[in-house]
Amino acid sequence: MALRGALRAAGRRWARCLSSSPPGGDTIFALSSAPGRCGVAVIRASGPGSRGALQTLTGTPKLPPPRVLALRRIRDPVTAETLDRGLVVWFPGPRSFTGEDCAELHVHGGPAVVSGVLRALGRLPGLRPADPGEFTRRAFRRGKLDLTAAEGLGDLIRAETEAQRRQALRQMEGELGQLYQRWSDTLTQALAHLEAYIDFSEDDNVEEEVLCQVDGTVRALAQEIGAHLRDGRRGELLRGGVHAVIAGPPNVGKSSLLNLLCQRPAAIVSPVAGTTRDVVEVALNIGGYPLVLSDTAGLREATDPVEREGVTRARDRLCQADLVLAVLDATAVPPGLAGLGSALGALQPPPDTPCVLVLNKADLLRVSGGPLRDTCTQSPPLPPTTLLSCKTGEGLDHLLELLAQQLAQLCGDPLGGSPSLTQSRHSQHLGGCATALARYGQERRRDLALAAEQLRLARRELGRITGHVGTEDVLDIIFRDFCVGK
Repeated sequence: MALRGALRAAGRRWARCLSSSPPGGDTIFALSSAPGRCGVAVIRASGPGSRGALQTLTGTPKLPPPRVLALRRIRDPVTAETLDRGLVVWFPGPRSFTGEDCAELHVHGGPAVVSGVLRALGRLPGLRPADPGEFTRRAFRRGKLDLTAAEGLGDLIRAETEAQRRQALRQMEGELGQLYQRWSDTLTQALAHLEAYIDFSEDDNVEEEVLCQVDGTVRALAQEIGAHLRDGRRGELLRGGVHAVIAGPPNVGKSSLLNLLCQRPAAIVSPVAGTTRDVVEVALNIGGYPLVLSDTAGLREATDPVEREGVTRARDRLCQADLVLAVLDATAVPPGLAGLGSALGALQPPPDTPCVLVLNKADLLRVSGGPLRDTCTQSPPLPPTTLLSCKTGEGLDHLLELLAQQLAQLCGDPLGGSPSLTQSRHSQHLGGCATALARYGQERRRDLALAAEQLRLARRELGRITGHVGTEDVLDIIFRDFCVGK
């Protein structure tokens, strides 16, 4: 009875704390670790009521020191029943993930424990389950993250390869957002100087050389943004995976190659030509880079209507591929460069798409396939070429090495150079920014007010990427740089 009375008293204190909390929205809670049975589950609450919720569930008004784990008994606020004995952490705002007061409960990860604690939180007035992504959305609203960092956080959670993890972590830590913010600050300053010239040049407060400085700034920025857009979609390919297509005539071992690379019978293998009718797709990790590999129907003039549809789909995938694995029968191709080039050309791979030529069935070659092996080392003009036996696994290591090299060229080094574009929306807004900067030069010769509007449009496009779209910054720079009205 004494324990129950203490819990009720803690509940009353929590209610007073909630009623006296500064306005900051409601309090949300959710399981923040992965669902399902696990050793430890993390349940997070964020909002003005998180302090009272932690006091109520632990049955004590004394909170642990900020950001320090403390062992507590966690009880149901209604029945006083012990739900678990776990670790709790208190994060007073603004030094928390969301910028609000936050509490975390690290409990045992059994489904009954997790559901019991979530149910107990739901019984407290003023608390509600969080919507998907709501913790991150609150962090953005309170300036803890910009949109690019929030996207990087989502990519980090979904990362499956080392290269994806490195790129996502770099974006989450703000490098991409800082780049776009630097461009936005540059535009803000150029716009402020241009507007100051328009408004105050007649009073001789702003010299005419300011216009030349603005023109030079806009040209340099347009060149930098253009170079950023011409990155070959490296960031997007790394984020979503490089789409590679296995293409070749029937019965050369395309499905066997897919099974060999993914180490499981993902595709049906048969000596009957035309077995593969549809596209079979698997996701792989090659050298730390993500690869989405598609096995397709054999390329030939088919008479069967179902196979003909498969060949059409194979051609479509071939045109859309980021990388082509062209597979030929090593026993059926001539060893010379001209013969191999002709056989590869018959597959009609896209001219600008990277390609790896795989000569399968090397185990059937006489002796060691010397002439053909010598030809493989002479590329270019051939693409990177390797002999392979899907039956014995001979040549697999060399193929994986060639694939890793191609993926590294397509995706780039996620830790080197300036951060890459990772989202198509970034490309769209940057394209709009580049268009506005190009129009600035046209309007500059006709009307300075229209030229200034183009700079505003360019700045707005950059702000939409990070989520920072403001107007007061321009006035701040005008008065800071020119001291108008002194």
